[in-house]
Amino acid sequence: MSKIKVGVLGATGTVGQKFITILKDHPFFELTDLVASDRSKGKTYKEATSWKQDSDIPEKIASMTVKTYQDQLEAKLFFSGLDSSVAGEVETYLAEKGCGIISNSKNHRMDDNVPIAIPEINSEHLNLINDQKTKGFIVTNSNCSTMFLAIALAPLHKKFIIEKLIVSTMQAVSGAGYPGVPSLDILGNVVPYIGDEEEKVETELNKMLGEYKNGKIINADFIVSAHCNRVPVIDGHTETLSIKFKNKPSVADVKKTLQDFRAESQNLDLPMSPEKVIRVLEEDNRPQPRLDANKDKGMSTFVGRIRECKIFDIKMVVMGHNTIRGAAGAAVLNAEYMYKKGLLSKLN
Repeated sequence: MSKIKVGVLGATGTVGQKFITILKDHPFFELTDLVASDRSKGKTYKEATSWKQDSDIPEKIASMTVKTYQDQLEAKLFFSGLDSSVAGEVETYLAEKGCGIISNSKNHRMDDNVPIAIPEINSEHLNLINDQKTKGFIVTNSNCSTMFLAIALAPLHKKFIIEKLIVSTMQAVSGAGYPGVPSLDILGNVVPYIGDEEEKVETELNKMLGEYKNGKIINADFIVSAHCNRVPVIDGHTETLSIKFKNKPSVADVKKTLQDFRAESQNLDLPMSPEKVIRVLEEDNRPQPRLDANKDKGMSTFVGRIRECKIFDIKMVVMGHNTIRGAAGAAVLNAEYMYKKGLLSKLN
């Protein structure tokens, strides 16, 4: 089967760069279009970007010419790392032109007919694209911190039914993009506010864990209270959770449910799919970003310190790689799943 031509929106940014590192030799997709702002138009990618990845710019990519979204584009499928200030307009424009958009931006996440998709936990939500009125479609992945919450909580909610959740996040500086948080604000410090972050966690999670029924998503009915903090860690968001369940599980029940979790998408030979979606760690001092975030291609969610909560039922620590599983890697995995399941046929 021939490769599908794809493009990256916001190609010069840090999420765009991460998309490029994942897509450069991808077996399903051929990267043909690098899209950025007017100030980058006509430049080679090497000239237009300030490369911040831990590998060199791929030689073929470095010499490609940067385009704008209104130029003649080869691709029909685009991965969006655009800033939210422009993402809504650009993504809608391309979807109306017949392109598929898999977005890391927040703009369309809460649209009724747009899924916040994670193949392992809510692949049925992708049916929403059939109800979108555009020639193409828009699929989103979640806010980076909500990603790991949703993955860790999905099997627990299905089995034990969550009623209340309190979560505190300790979010890495890479989540703020480049140049991100000024060094004098973050070094040796914790910043207890990230704009709009708590609101995203408190709304997106219920949609992601909701039930797809009769062409709509019925949001999960539980209360979320979030505290979001920026900490001096490069990659890897850590989250502490206290959870109240309707059907009271023991610590052993929770561990077994998470350890046994396996999804249909793991049987499809998807390049970005991890061997274990959820890894349960038994050490008292794990997970840790430095030790765990880059394992399994950066695509696993790590859960540790599962224990009883004296106020609710269970408390635990969750951690994952925010720019891979929480951003670019998640979007590429969505596209891989859609490719294997024939869901990209709308673009033909």
